[in-house]
Amino acid sequence: QVQLVESGGGLVQAGGSLRLSCAASGRSFSSSAMGWFRQPPGKEREFVAAINWSGGSTYYADSVKGRFTTSRDNVKNTVYLQMDRLKPEDTAVYYCGASVRMEWRTSRNDYDYWGQGTQVTVSS
Repeated sequence: QVQLVESGGGLVQAGGSLRLSCAASGRSFSSSAMGWFRQPPGKEREFVAAINWSGGSTYYADSVKGRFTTSRDNVKNTVYLQMDRLKPEDTAVYYCGASVRMEWRTSRNDYDYWGQGTQVTVSS
């Protein structure tokens, strides 16, 4: 079992930055791939970024590539999403997910545990 708690969301102006954190509890974090997804208002949850168990491999959606960076600290059992040059279209509830698989995945169906989400609002 893995429990996830996101934090770091908030209101920011376009062009600004935020860093989201996802703290995990449970014995399997260091062997779990982690993913970030978001759900804009009235839309489906979509893939944002993912990182493998060691942090040595990452993958990003085209819409955030070059602006967002995900990383992890397996000692602190935390995964991060650094979001720079934010745009109004980045407004969404952001979720982190944990997979029982070690290598990153882009489908939400491949994630077994989810946090409660954190709101990110980017004003124009």
